[in-house]
Amino acid sequence: MSLTNRYDFVLLFDVKDGNPNGDPDAGNLPRMDAETGHGLMTDVSLKRKVRNFVGMSKGEQPPFEIYVKEKAILNNQNKRAYVGIDREDLLAGDNKKRKGGDTVDDARQWMCRNFFDVRTFGAVMSTGINCGQVRGPVQLTFARSIDPIIAQEHSITRMAVTTEAEAEKQDGDNRTMGRKHTVPYGLYMAHGFVSSFLAKQTGFSEDDLELLWQAFSQMFEHDRSAARGEMTTRGLYVFKHESELGNAPAHALFERIQPKLREGVNVPRSFGDYDVAIQDSDMPAGVKLLRKSC
Repeated sequence: MSLTNRYDFVLLFDVKDGNPNGDPDAGNLPRMDAETGHGLMTDVSLKRKVRNFVGMSKGEQPPFEIYVKEKAILNNQNKRAYVGIDREDLLAGDNKKRKGGDTVDDARQWMCRNFFDVRTFGAVMSTGINCGQVRGPVQLTFARSIDPIIAQEHSITRMAVTTEAEAEKQDGDNRTMGRKHTVPYGLYMAHGFVSSFLAKQTGFSEDDLELLWQAFSQMFEHDRSAARGEMTTRGLYVFKHESELGNAPAHALFERIQPKLREGVNVPRSFGDYDVAIQDSDMPAGVKLLRKSC
């Protein structure tokens, strides 16, 4: 069933003794706002975790395949939308009309039907084998920590080397040194938006929306690694509009979710150091607040 409502949502999650989203241009340090010291996590990183959860939980089977995934060759994915057409003919074509009567629009619709992330987040599929472009109905902001964070650097030791040549250089002392970066604690907030108009164009359905909420609630439970420490979804607050156009501006709804440090806490080290104030009384007409379980 297609969407008939607009949604805006707030995602709260935290990290303890881990690196939620390292910056490869800065030695993999946790991403930070250089002026304020607040931690950042990109929308791309959050979408990656949703993709991984959906691919894992649905077994990478249509209509829940994942288009952008590890080691994927995107033109090979695009080619599947043109069954029975030679790849060289595709690459040499005019990107308007294909053999067998298939058009770019047909291919775009096929990609939306089969790939969850295409019909959810959108994709540019016009490189090489052209399946067009899709603007996704679900969009996310960067996540930003509620308070400034610090990035700690740790020296680590590996009691082994990779090659015999390295062992000879170290006279049998096979220890090697490395560095690891962590955030002691950070509570992050991201905002998101769901457009029913774009959902109708991609085929994003009510069932897809419920799967998205489930992914946000459980994605960190299946994304554990030594680098990320403990990451946990702490809250998912969904504002459902009666109108497809919306019954209130998104920013006014987001301001109703206000995490704040508890009185007497100067340095947060757990979610218990925060109070989350939720202004759910006197909601704008036509807007309902849904609290998703986490």
